Amino acid sequence: MVLLAVAPPQVKILRNALFDGYQRLLPRERRSTPAEAVAIDEEALAEYGQWPWPRELTARLLRRIEAYQPAAIGVDVLFAEHDRYSPDGSGDAALAGAIRGNRVVLGVAGLPRPQAALPDRATAPPFLWKTPPPQALEDFLGHLQSLPQIDSEAAGHGLINAKEDNRVVRRVTLIARVSDTYVPALGVEMLRVASGIPALTVARRGDGLLTLRLGDVTIPMQRDGSAWLYFSPHEEYRPVSAAAVLAGRVDPALLRGKLVLVGVTGLGLQDRKATPLGSSVPGVQLHQQLLEQIFDGQFLIRAPKAHAIEIGLLIASGALMIVFVPMLRAWASAVLFVCLLASLAAIGLFSFHLGSLIDVASPALGATLIYGTVLAATLSEADRQRRALRDAAERMEGELQAARRIQMGLLPMPGELFAHEERFSLAASLEPARIVGGDFYDCFMLDADRLFFVIADVSGKGLPASLFMALSKTLLKSAALRMPGDIGDIVSRASAEISRENPESLFVSVFAGIFDARSGDLEYCNAGHQPPYAKRRDGSLQRFELADGPPLCVIAGYPYHTRRRPLAPEEWLCVVTDGVTEAMDSRGTLFGAQRLEGALAALPAGAPTAQVLTEVRDAVARFVGGAAPSDDITLLCLRRARRALSER
Repeated sequence: MVLLAVAPPQVKILRNALFDGYQRLLPRERRSTPAEAVAIDEEALAEYGQWPWPRELTARLLRRIEAYQPAAIGVDVLFAEHDRYSPDGSGDAALAGAIRGNRVVLGVAGLPRPQAALPDRATAPPFLWKTPPPQALEDFLGHLQSLPQIDSEAAGHGLINAKEDNRVVRRVTLIARVSDTYVPALGVEMLRVASGIPALTVARRGDGLLTLRLGDVTIPMQRDGSAWLYFSPHEEYRPVSAAAVLAGRVDPALLRGKLVLVGVTGLGLQDRKATPLGSSVPGVQLHQQLLEQIFDGQFLIRAPKAHAIEIGLLIASGALMIVFVPMLRAWASAVLFVCLLASLAAIGLFSFHLGSLIDVASPALGATLIYGTVLAATLSEADRQRRALRDAAERMEGELQAARRIQMGLLPMPGELFAHEERFSLAASLEPARIVGGDFYDCFMLDADRLFFVIADVSGKGLPASLFMALSKTLLKSAALRMPGDIGDIVSRASAEISRENPESLFVSVFAGIFDARSGDLEYCNAGHQPPYAKRRDGSLQRFELADGPPLCVIAGYPYHTRRRPLAPEEWLCVVTDGVTEAMDSRGTLFGAQRLEGALAALPAGAPTAQVLTEVRDAVARFVGGAAPSDDITLLCLRRARRALSER
């Protein structure tokens, strides 16, 4: 954990190797081609001579490209010196004329030191800062850009620096401070010029990262103004030769409306950049890949909380090894260790698939060290561990009792609830079959008039069911309070959230409702639960329809529906779990729905909610006799008052 917190170079190398592996396993799918590259390649050099070319020839190349009506042209080349082929300056003037009035973006190179022969400030578009410019932005004290005669004619200026880490380009700088001026990346500036947006907007996200907005396009950035490149296979990128453009041999559709990048790729003319995919590419391709990511919305981010997640994974993995390896045989602990490594790998790959970079290599390495240490200690101290297990069994009983108290403490106090309410009355109770159980109920006010209530039954029994019960109750309540909507939407969201935290594939049947105490309207959703009963003031007993859908976590993405019905004044609703209908006597006979209906029918129409629960529990207890309980028994009763508030 100390290594992760300090992050020495060795940990960073391991982390980068892992992220490179993600890119090799799951390279970006190239969905669109918004950018094309025109390369001064070997073919062009063979036909028109060595680089640098006469400025008049470069100007002719730009005019040829402009004739294809591109959205913008980005030049990944600096013209910092006068044309050696035209001492009279005609070549520089020709190039400036080719740039003038067209959507051409010229490059700016950030340098670590100021250049005395160049302007003090770089040329760049304006920024709108929704947050103070962060100090973490990369800072170049100097810069290099084209001659003023040429540079002044450009429609925009963008940074062409590559951000290398151990000679591998994994990120690009989207915004940097260059000679006290904020300059965007070349590709970003091309997008701004092509769309005609006057300024770039920088804001801060809720997780601490930055965003760069160009109209409707939002680009996530790290806090230092950089963005991770998500690479497509390099063989998919074949630039257009400048020779073909100059000779007019290019299909017009290839460049029309595209963002065209002009760069030098001829062997020996520029440094090729190494990438995580294990090969080197021309620098112009980095801009091309960045533009595709922006168009397709395929981004990689490393959120500030990623470090905390990795430390948490390390702690959890180490705790898993420390707790379970001494309890298992050697082969079983090996299987556990392999499953842990597989789980960490799956977490890392799944996070990468979602666009989030999580380093699971360091937790895996830490878990390996802990596993080896604990396994060696376990094998050498087997007798002591057996005694420790016996002691642990005694402690477990106390922990289960504590878990029961904690579990029951999670629920509203049983019996009569909302005693201050005059518009309705509510009572609930739960009797676990074991020390801890999987049933639960909950009720709370969403606002001054609307009551949310739920009763649920988790599959299984004992501690696993109780843990899943706590998770399910928490997420159901969170879904109802965070994004209130109709009850079907709440149950659907809760099902999705519970499913994500359900490694044991448990499920939970739910009956949930929202009662409007002002109007008396009840909206409800039944997800695989026992149908409830309603009893009107005239004594008639009505059983609700069967479940509208399966229990939560059974079918991924199932859209639960909302049903509605009014609760008449003095009408009450009784909901139970299957621990009531499936209660068994000593001969294995079930209590059943028919006996439940008989117990409810025998109650007077005006019976208080607490009496309804008491009578049902007593009927079950008389039927079961001395037999051990087979399942948790949970009941909830809601009764509307004689008159609604609006009627008073």
